[in-house]
Amino acid sequence: MPDEITLVAPGGIRAALQRLLPAFETASGHKVTPTFTSGGSAKAKTVDGELYDVPVVQPPLDSVLASGNVVRASEAPLATVSVVVAVRSGIPKPDISSGEALKRLLLDAQSVACPSAARGAACGVSFDASLAQLGIAQAMAPKVKAAPGGWGAIEMLARGEVEVGITFNSEYDPDPRVQMLGPLPRAISTPTGFVAFVHARSKAPETAAALIKFLRSPEAAKIFEECGMVPSGG
Repeated sequence: MPDEITLVAPGGIRAALQRLLPAFETASGHKVTPTFTSGGSAKAKTVDGELYDVPVVQPPLDSVLASGNVVRASEAPLATVSVVVAVRSGIPKPDISSGEALKRLLLDAQSVACPSAARGAACGVSFDASLAQLGIAQAMAPKVKAAPGGWGAIEMLARGEVEVGITFNSEYDPDPRVQMLGPLPRAISTPTGFVAFVHARSKAPETAAALIKFLRSPEAAKIFEECGMVPSGG
């Protein structure tokens, strides 16, 4: 009998999973119902014990493992993604190759759109950490406008509402009104990881484990790459 399983995951991996889950369903005959939310919310749901057969969460994993709600041995890194910067098309392409160059760009900008760390967006949390490392968190606070997700940040930029857009590379859709500058320098921004587990109370643990195995396959790796991510699967 085919199983029906559930999955919860952050928005940063959504584009890839929306392509991969149907492929798994076709190959396996099982049904997967996904829930996409912020990184903070996906982790909170898992820690609080909400039952999703496959929770996908972002490091650090201490609270997830301590909760007892996941099978420790099932821990499976899927992919990582970088925070990227975009500006409006038609202007000279700014340099962001170093922390100091990025700092100049941000301080010169009047406004920046970024997913909200306060609402649990992992991109926003990562960007806030970068601002703190650059020593400009306080100066930037009045300039940063909360965006409804990474796609929303780029749309705000495209409409001319802000001068700089911040998003995960996996949430960037090419737009002729926008030019991508690339990822934040690694010295001030560590890529964000996505890790899958089998839930400790999964009703179909074998199917959940099969889905995770598929998400770490060479086929899945190609999709992650096409969605702007770096696959972690073996």
